[in-house]
Amino acid sequence: MQPSLEKLRKFFRLEHENKYQNTAIIGGLAKMLDYWEGEARADGITEEVIQAVVSRLRSYEKISPDGRAESLKGLWKRIGDTYPEAGQKPKQAQPQQTQQQPRPQQQQQRQQTPPPVQEEKPEGQQSQQPRPAPQPQQSQPQQQQRQQAPRQNPPPRSEAVVGAKHSQTPAALSAALTVLQGVGPRNAESLEKLGLQTLGDMLYYFPRRYEDYSQLKPIQSLMYNDVVTVLGTVQSVHTRPIRGGKSSVIEVIIGDGTGSLRISYFNQPWLSNRFKEGDAISVSGKIDQYLGRLVMNSPDWEPVEVENLHTNRIVPIYSLTERITQKWLRGQMNSVITYWAPAVVDALPETIRRAAQLVSLGEALTQVHFPDSQARLKLARERLGFDEIFYLQMGVMRQKRDWKSVDGRRFPVSDEWLVARLGTLPFTLTSAQLTSLDDIRKDLDSGKPMNRLVQGDVGSGKTVVAALGANIVISGGAQAAIMAPTSILAEQHYRNFINLLAGDGGTMSQSEIRLLVGNTTESEKEAIRQGLQDGSIKIVIGTHAVIEPDVLFKDLQFVVIDEQHRFGVEQRAELRSKGTNPHLLVMTATPIPRSLALTVFGDLDISVIDVMPEGRQPITTFVLRPQERERAYTLIRGQVKNGNQAFIVYPLIDESEKIDARAAVDDFETLSKQVYPDLKLGLLHGRMKPAEKDEVMLKFRDKEFDILVSTTVIEVGVDVPNSTVMLIEGADRFGLAQLHQLRGRVGRGSVQSTCLLIPTREDATENERLQAMATTNSGFELADLDLKLRGPGEFLGTRQAGYATTLKMASITDVKLIEKAREQAQALFERDPELSQPEHALLAEAFERFWTGKGDVS
Repeated sequence: MQPSLEKLRKFFRLEHENKYQNTAIIGGLAKMLDYWEGEARADGITEEVIQAVVSRLRSYEKISPDGRAESLKGLWKRIGDTYPEAGQKPKQAQPQQTQQQPRPQQQQQRQQTPPPVQEEKPEGQQSQQPRPAPQPQQSQPQQQQRQQAPRQNPPPRSEAVVGAKHSQTPAALSAALTVLQGVGPRNAESLEKLGLQTLGDMLYYFPRRYEDYSQLKPIQSLMYNDVVTVLGTVQSVHTRPIRGGKSSVIEVIIGDGTGSLRISYFNQPWLSNRFKEGDAISVSGKIDQYLGRLVMNSPDWEPVEVENLHTNRIVPIYSLTERITQKWLRGQMNSVITYWAPAVVDALPETIRRAAQLVSLGEALTQVHFPDSQARLKLARERLGFDEIFYLQMGVMRQKRDWKSVDGRRFPVSDEWLVARLGTLPFTLTSAQLTSLDDIRKDLDSGKPMNRLVQGDVGSGKTVVAALGANIVISGGAQAAIMAPTSILAEQHYRNFINLLAGDGGTMSQSEIRLLVGNTTESEKEAIRQGLQDGSIKIVIGTHAVIEPDVLFKDLQFVVIDEQHRFGVEQRAELRSKGTNPHLLVMTATPIPRSLALTVFGDLDISVIDVMPEGRQPITTFVLRPQERERAYTLIRGQVKNGNQAFIVYPLIDESEKIDARAAVDDFETLSKQVYPDLKLGLLHGRMKPAEKDEVMLKFRDKEFDILVSTTVIEVGVDVPNSTVMLIEGADRFGLAQLHQLRGRVGRGSVQSTCLLIPTREDATENERLQAMATTNSGFELADLDLKLRGPGEFLGTRQAGYATTLKMASITDVKLIEKAREQAQALFERDPELSQPEHALLAEAFERFWTGKGDVS
């Protein structure tokens, strides 16, 4: 049978197995027409048959599963009428032929075929195994097989290193996991919870960690303070009560032939049924001492297959879900990786691989799952991480080029004009503010749209810089829009803009600056909409209400987005679309480490305000033990007595059985009735309606409350200069960036302010993040540390939807790798920015898949 017809039959079989859900090919069966038509004509298939296939598959998506079944059967019958060999049931002769082979040949055939599969075929056809390429001949070398592979879309959820998947990737990688022996519908359903739906997904489902059985340390060689993994056999399990029976401890003794080790678990009685004498287990933790004997307290542990004790190799540990065991999944992974990883063709050009000293993709995929040594694992991780950063860099450079390729209106102002404006301000700008303002001024006069990020700590003075930028544009006859994430923050910006631009010596009237938020009255909204459309309103400040479809501008040329990570891609694009290539300024109070700025914000020009205004005192921060809570309460009472206010922040709204942490609603009752019955307390949390939140914050700002009990909804909130104490309960449950943002809610006035951090447990007092908070007020120092401890999620917000989740192997803290990938991406971008040269065709496909749906990153 002609190869193109054999290929067609294979996908029809897979579609049957998938119950005609249009999933045999990612994106639908019609996708195969991109390459199938050409192959069919090359095979000499009649035009009548080709057009029949094309018309059926083009309409396939629109019909029901039952209709699809009838359509494919009818189509295959028609093909069989023209090509009788196609009408025969496939593989009829195959079992017979296999039975006639001598046993050595059977063995050889097993070694040349992929992992065992079980495929359900339409109309009772017998099983056929997928191949690394659609039409491989067993005698062909592997490279030749790859060249014959069809252009195929990548499997879903496998985008971490998309350089691995392109038009020459084996089509069988799109096959459902049920083609594997031992993976029935039930197991497939469980694997889907892990994001595993196809063979290709398995290649990119990386281990969460490894057990290095080649570097085992016997129990007799353990030392105090060692952080190790120990393998041993459970010798005994005992549970005993402590603290008068209020608590319990489970003590497990494990041995490995060289000695024994006691491991203890506190208040986890259910574990006593998990440990069985004679079981082999792996425990990971820190070696401690108790009564002169070495012990481990509450280590991580998991069962170990006995055979692993003797393999002397690095064993991958995968994340699991219900009904899936480590041993079973590792076995399935091994069969898939061993066969398919070498068959994946590398989209990264050889010149780049050599220049960056990278291993091949096939080698990287093999070694990242089943490494032969720590050195080869490191090289594999570097290659896969390089790919991620490389594609990311190519994308942000293209976006920056696209942004700069259009013209923007110029707004020049004279030095005299600017000096006059600065002279009307009630304070002197810091050197960092002046530098940022100069950057903005040059952007506005460049003839290209500004695309700038201004980052600076809470209270560093970003708003005044944005206001002056808006003033420059207004003086040129255009309009500006400022969007903030909350009504409270929008109102705060509105008051500041009025004071800065419409106060004494200002160039604008108050009526030219308007506030547009959710609770603005309908009549006022209509007046604002009319004013923006006829140009009488020059600046509008608001929340999402600013991007409503009926809000139209006469000439929007300057867009400011505050706390930009809190807005989605679509919202930012919607606001920007209301003008013609407007200048864009985004602001964030979250300091962004250099490596992250280089990588993820590479499309933006960046200005940093790292000098605090004169007179602003650093906030004194203390870490208290839970039993010192009364000291905190006393300090708050003293500050309130002096006419100041305080925040008490909690990680939870209500108490939780699963999380050991104090909660806002529960503690609010205690604080109001028992601790501060004579003071006025307000409660604020995320389940309240926006209008209720605004009302509480406004009352706090207007001093109707002495203390505000809150969750993190005040992280980005109203400026309350009178608040001087921030008490954060369960502080160890927050990231550094969040702690720093919360701390920034106080210290806004001239009075010395204090931040008190109370962790959930006594032993969390030494938490590295909390100690760092106590030693520095520098947001940039804290950002670097938080990046190392928690990864990029803290800084990206909704930008994560673009690609933070894509970075499965790259570490944003690895500046050396980032700069290597950036250097190679820049060099390639200068030579071939569109990746249009023939040698970059596969790279271009991989790049497009990496960025599909990522959208605007500003």
